[in-house]
Amino acid sequence: MDSRQKGDAFEKYALEAVPQDSRQPWYSIALIWIGVMICVPALMMGGALITGLTLPNAFLAGVIGYTIVVLYMSFQGMQAADLGRPTVITAGSAFGITGSRVLISFVLGIACLGWFGVQANVCGAAFSSIMKSWTGVSIPVWLSSLVWGVIMLATAMLGFNALKYLNYVAVPSLIILSIYGTYVAISKYGLQVLSTYQPPTPFSLLQGIALAVGTFAVGGVIAGDYSRYAKGRKDAILSSVIGVWPAGVAMLFMGAVMAVVAGSYDITIVLTEMGIPAVGLIILILATWTTNTVNAYSGGLAITNMFKLSDDKRALATAVAGGLGTVLAVAGILNYFLNYLMVLTSGIPPVAGVMIADYWVLGKGDPSRWSAYPGVNRPGVLSWLLGVVAANAFKAGIAPVTGIAVSMLSYLIITALKAKNISPAVEKGV
Repeated sequence: MDSRQKGDAFEKYALEAVPQDSRQPWYSIALIWIGVMICVPALMMGGALITGLTLPNAFLAGVIGYTIVVLYMSFQGMQAADLGRPTVITAGSAFGITGSRVLISFVLGIACLGWFGVQANVCGAAFSSIMKSWTGVSIPVWLSSLVWGVIMLATAMLGFNALKYLNYVAVPSLIILSIYGTYVAISKYGLQVLSTYQPPTPFSLLQGIALAVGTFAVGGVIAGDYSRYAKGRKDAILSSVIGVWPAGVAMLFMGAVMAVVAGSYDITIVLTEMGIPAVGLIILILATWTTNTVNAYSGGLAITNMFKLSDDKRALATAVAGGLGTVLAVAGILNYFLNYLMVLTSGIPPVAGVMIADYWVLGKGDPSRWSAYPGVNRPGVLSWLLGVVAANAFKAGIAPVTGIAVSMLSYLIITALKAKNISPAVEKGV
């Protein structure tokens, strides 16, 4: 372990490059992603898929959707492993130092911490509901949201190692409990309905793929926040593929199966109604905990960059921002903030398109050719805007993929025009 981290519970590397002697094996990073994927929203998406697709097609949609995510996630992860830095810093070439700090850090920071507050609120509401039905004790939702928000935030403040050790314990437990919950539901309700099931409101396979991609589109973009700890490109790819693909597809499939046989995708509700609420409660807490700490951690990195804080202030930035998200959740303000968050979140996938074009196409994937541009890289910002508009304007297809593709092509075209001095209006610089 690097001397800077010895004897200190808090992670010290925020924006600086992670040295090789502090890098982690691929499975440590993969466990973090598995913990993110095993969550109630993933089960919910499985339940949503089954409303419009047959069970085989729902499974196929999950396979294709997560394959798409893992593809661009691997490129993001390899770049971070090359440079040892998080997404908001590696974006400094494509968007410029100022562009990344002001624009990209703002979008990532507000979106991640906004979702932290939303999930803390959801966890608090479910916790209070289960405790009421199990013990008869009424706990105010605001109090449950506050308590679990603080617990999740504390883990995120400690940093990468805290997330790693949390998932060492939580992931095996979640896998066993999720499989057990699905088995119990099938045992009680039977499998007969699966063979004759027809979706009530059919939609296309392409729409199902779009739903699957949407469940983790943002996670694929911020992969660098964790893959910067990978020992190399191979470890970055392995952590992405093994961390996201199997768990993501499995959770969608389990959510779909439970929605058909038990009438609900939510494993916590199914287990509570079957008289084993303790198991449902454990799944709820662990699943939300492992997912939400990633929101707070990445949000803290973005805010550290946005306000040009030193690395040792990352924990404080995470605490302040995550605390604000929790307070908003407790106050119920985030209920009115949700639509804004959805729009803001749609702006994140096109970030990957610009970064991939800049580093892997123009820079040929060579770390020695990467450098953070001072000021604002206008072609990068303009290409990002075009990607965001395209993702929201074109309803057909897969919105996150559309945003990535349009932003990538736009960046390549605009930079080519700039090189030929055809379009001086978009010249790189402030």
